[in-house]
Amino acid sequence: QVQLVESGGGLVQPGGSLRLSCAVSGRTVSSRTMGWFRQAPGKEREFVAAIARSGASTFYADSVKGRFTISGDNAKNTVYLQMNSLKPEDTAVYYCARRSALVISTSPAFYDNWGQGTQVTVSS
Repeated sequence: QVQLVESGGGLVQPGGSLRLSCAVSGRTVSSRTMGWFRQAPGKEREFVAAIARSGASTFYADSVKGRFTISGDNAKNTVYLQMNSLKPEDTAVYYCARRSALVISTSPAFYDNWGQGTQVTVSS
């Protein structure tokens, strides 16, 4: 059974940085697609970033491009989301997800396994 556990969320001031981690057990991350999504109160879950084929392919939402970086550590079976220059509008619960297919998708419906989420709050 696949389990995904996120960590690293918290409260940060605008302009600050956080690094989220997603530890995967039960399956490897190296040859599948891993994604980060977020959901703010009253809003739908939205795509943030994804990585596939051991990092050969990455994709970002326009809203985070240039500020966020997704990466993976195959030895630790962990995926990271480095978030820099954070803005109040980045406040949300961030979810890690795994997709069995090797092609990146931005739709939550195409991801098979999800973590429980970690809260990120950007506020002064």
